[in-house]
Amino acid sequence: MQSIAVYAIPVYAVLMFLGGLMGFIKGKSKPSLIAGVGSAGFLGGCYALSFSDPKMALGIAFVIALILEAVFAMRLAKTKKFMPAGVLLIMSGIFQVLFILGIV
Repeated sequence: MQSIAVYAIPVYAVLMFLGGLMGFIKGKSKPSLIAGVGSAGFLGGCYALSFSDPKMALGIAFVIALILEAVFAMRLAKTKKFMPAGVLLIMSGIFQVLFILGIV
């Protein structure tokens, strides 16, 4: 399970990058672009770390997903619009489960 979880890190990074890019393109939101690129960068660092310490990398990726999940939950509560915050909230939760299963 650990190898699947490790390979999920770059997938999540790409999805966060694309989400930030779409937020910028559709809504002209610079914060979305910065958050998407930043979180993708941190997750890319986690993937690089996974080659030497996979459990540490998965732990950090879990924390990043937890922070993003909180941000998406607040955004969903504020806007009451399921798209995109609700979808990203669910997606972050799924990746959190993958990351934690890769640790144990």
